[in-house]
Amino acid sequence: MTMTDTHCPYCSLQCGMRLAAPAAGAAAQVLERPEFPVNRGALCGKGQSAASLLDPGLRLTTPLVRERRGGELRAASWDLALDRVAAGLKAVGERYGREAVAVFGGGGLTNEKGYLLGKFARVVLRTPNIDYNGRFCMSSAAAAHKAAFGLDRGLPFPLTDIARADCVILVGGNPAETMPPALRYFRELRERGGTLIVVDPRRTRTAEQADLHLQPVPGTDLALALGLLHLAIADRRLDADFIAERTSGFEPARSAAMAHWPERVERLTGIAVSQLRSALDLFAGAEKAIVLTARGPEQQSKGTDTVGAWINLCLALGKAGREGSGYGCLTGQGNGQGGREHGQKADQLPGYRSIVDPAARAHIARVWGVDEAGLPGPGRSAYELLDTLGTEGGARAMLLMGSNPVVSAPRAAHVTERLRALDFLAVSDVVLSETAQLADVVLPAAQWAEETGTLTNLEGRVILRQAALSAPEGVRTDLAVLHGLAARLGTPKGFPADPEEVFEELRRASAGGQADYAGISYDRIRAEDGVFWPCPTGAHPGTPRLFLDRFATPDGRARFVPVSYRPAAEEPDAEYPLYLTTGRVLAQYQSGAQTRRVPELNRAAPGPFVELHPQLAERLGVAEGQSLAVTSRRGRAVAPARVTDTVRPDTVFMPFHWGGAGRANSLTNPALDPTSRMPEFKVCAVRVERVR
Repeated sequence: MTMTDTHCPYCSLQCGMRLAAPAAGAAAQVLERPEFPVNRGALCGKGQSAASLLDPGLRLTTPLVRERRGGELRAASWDLALDRVAAGLKAVGERYGREAVAVFGGGGLTNEKGYLLGKFARVVLRTPNIDYNGRFCMSSAAAAHKAAFGLDRGLPFPLTDIARADCVILVGGNPAETMPPALRYFRELRERGGTLIVVDPRRTRTAEQADLHLQPVPGTDLALALGLLHLAIADRRLDADFIAERTSGFEPARSAAMAHWPERVERLTGIAVSQLRSALDLFAGAEKAIVLTARGPEQQSKGTDTVGAWINLCLALGKAGREGSGYGCLTGQGNGQGGREHGQKADQLPGYRSIVDPAARAHIARVWGVDEAGLPGPGRSAYELLDTLGTEGGARAMLLMGSNPVVSAPRAAHVTERLRALDFLAVSDVVLSETAQLADVVLPAAQWAEETGTLTNLEGRVILRQAALSAPEGVRTDLAVLHGLAARLGTPKGFPADPEEVFEELRRASAGGQADYAGISYDRIRAEDGVFWPCPTGAHPGTPRLFLDRFATPDGRARFVPVSYRPAAEEPDAEYPLYLTTGRVLAQYQSGAQTRRVPELNRAAPGPFVELHPQLAERLGVAEGQSLAVTSRRGRAVAPARVTDTVRPDTVFMPFHWGGAGRANSLTNPALDPTSRMPEFKVCAVRVERVR
């Protein structure tokens, strides 16, 4: 039996695990790896059952090709499948122009895959149109982080700092269900005498652990943060020395906050003034204090401003740029951090460089050995790209790798129709997802335990997921797919299938950028259990904590950004009188394409549901388990009722892991944040009716 140290294929913790690969024909086993510092051996149910995904009976093991539009997908050889993909992309590019060809990636792809996918789009296809599903994850937090601090890394400190803080405010996150091994840090915080404040419209499993739970109206997190800053100013709780010495732009932010007095904020959020004061007292009075945001405040059409308001609160109270204090974002997807650092986003080049920066373009062109003038500029963001598929001026062909937008995108029925409107769609995935079922060609991809590659967890720790066993016959890695397609499209060099060779080029490409991996190697990751970026040289120790001496702005000061409250893009009215918010459950992950195929996970969470308060259930005449239709201006979803007092009476909740009739994203609003281009997943107006 062979033992391999590797990492979980799911969330951004990237928990360490050990995979036991027995003799041929026997199932692999997941074992604890207690020495890895992030999870210290703990694994959630998804991690414990991850080896189930390796069963050939649960996955794709041969390429599939559709002979004609409307025909069935049938098994084909790899040569035929790759020839068809290359021909499909080439034909559309020649007929409509390069911008008619698009690439869509995923936040679960390794750094090597994300890097090579971006290079493939810009060098082989020469299209600006590449983005990825990570745009739906952290883009608002990233934009606010960049505006305030000059650099975006989800957590600018290790997870261990949470346990050592005196007060943590967690806004719109539920790690008890989304990343259970991280909950130990919040428990340790409280065991030390620290205080946990949770902001969430639902009393989640995490909120039940809190010392103070603030339960705002969905979409009002911005007002809440501004109200706390108003109180801090009015009560003279500011850290004047920190503001003077380490920040800029306070006065405009101060003026904006003063328009959000406590009584106004109570009316907007539904949170009593007394609770606002309690929260401020706990946070301002703590020596070490942290604000963490997650998808709740970020997946809004004002997500960037909302995160910015929480950052302003940290800066005004001197809770940043010091060990044990600061603002951080709880990344969702497994490589949500690394996935946006090396070229999958429409506006970025490797090393977290801007695609419109002449120096960045020149550097990347040198590494890639291409003419800088031939590099395309920025393309459309994720939803804007999906929204225009098959239209005049939109993309007409797409290569999609590691994503399932039929389930995960907002206004999902519309996105499904746009995917159907493409002249050509190729999907590389582990399973025949809802999106893969629409494809002209489906390519079976190797899984987490069958290929080596790096990922960057929510702390900015670059880790190495090592291959433990061989993929089934008929399955290839995504790197091998890109290698084969690049050769067929006239670029035989520069697209190696070996992940370490790709990573060595990534190191050179990232050198000198904000996300500098130049000093990180596979051997060093193995020796150190991961290395924090930036790490510019082999002698550099890595950077577990950012901003202790200066922020990453030109003058070294953090920047206040003035923001003011505005409502959600869509508020309840007479026709749609309730709020809908969406999220995850413990036993499923993201679009559920993989976890819904694991029997033990399906037994724990077999399908979608509509969570509603007993008062609302009584008003509708609804009992537990009865079918409910939830309708928005964009679509309809049907699922059984789950009656609970953990949700607000004016709000219903649905998890988004399922397609079909219970698809929550049939309802959600694609209204975009003007800065991050994040859709407003977390709040829209709906009506709820019994299905008779």
